[in-house]
Amino acid sequence: MALFHIFLVAIIQGLTEFLPVSSSGHLILLSKLTPLPDQGLAIDVAAHLGTLGAVVIYFWADVRGAVAGLPRLAIGKRDTPGARLAFLLIIATLPVIAAGLLLKLSGVDEAMRSVAVIGWAMILFGLVLWWADRFGAQNKTEADWNLKDAWKLGLWQAIALIPGTSRSGITITGARQMGYARKDAAKLAMLMSIPTILASGALLSLDVAAQADITILRDGALAAIFSFFAALLALILMMRLLRTVSFTPYVIYRVILGILLLGFAYS
Repeated sequence: MALFHIFLVAIIQGLTEFLPVSSSGHLILLSKLTPLPDQGLAIDVAAHLGTLGAVVIYFWADVRGAVAGLPRLAIGKRDTPGARLAFLLIIATLPVIAAGLLLKLSGVDEAMRSVAVIGWAMILFGLVLWWADRFGAQNKTEADWNLKDAWKLGLWQAIALIPGTSRSGITITGARQMGYARKDAAKLAMLMSIPTILASGALLSLDVAAQADITILRDGALAAIFSFFAALLALILMMRLLRTVSFTPYVIYRVILGILLLGFAYS
């Protein structure tokens, strides 16, 4: 695989994974709207691992606490902040795992990978994000996250299996609709990405392992490195901007891109 192609895929994945604009939608469009071939499963997994590394580094204190709380959770205890966070993240991940397996086994996931679906999802879920951000209260913080809200956010996250929706975007939408402040909504969405990426990476790695060779490993390592730095940059910029800027600029981008995609799909 050409170095430029690896770099392009990794940068797109890294920059869009945590912004509410849909990384999967952009990657699908890369192969559909350009002469470049589909990057393949191995590069997908590697790029996701790179973004996983970025979010773990950025939220290291929370991740370390959750990992440290797993032994307590394993014996049925949720008496530490870390154990509580680990429990809520697991609960929030269950719906997307179940829905993902159902779509994969039924083959519906491939049928949804079209420019028209991505275009409609860009517009529709962009407008839903705008509505939730514009009219949602801001009276909750991450400390208020509970079992009920974790399950609800998990259901919101499962909608992201529709290409063009954006995993981070739809979970931020759900959190804002529930009354979480912008920065707290974004943080919860980012933390929820960790077990989700781990679960999807583990599932896809089973398919990749059978075809792995030195060339694939080399290309995958490069994709992971490039996407790590791109994702870390995107995270830093977004979390800083949320102190003063709403999600409206992302919504405008989504709507414009969605309209262009629908024009292309129906022309």
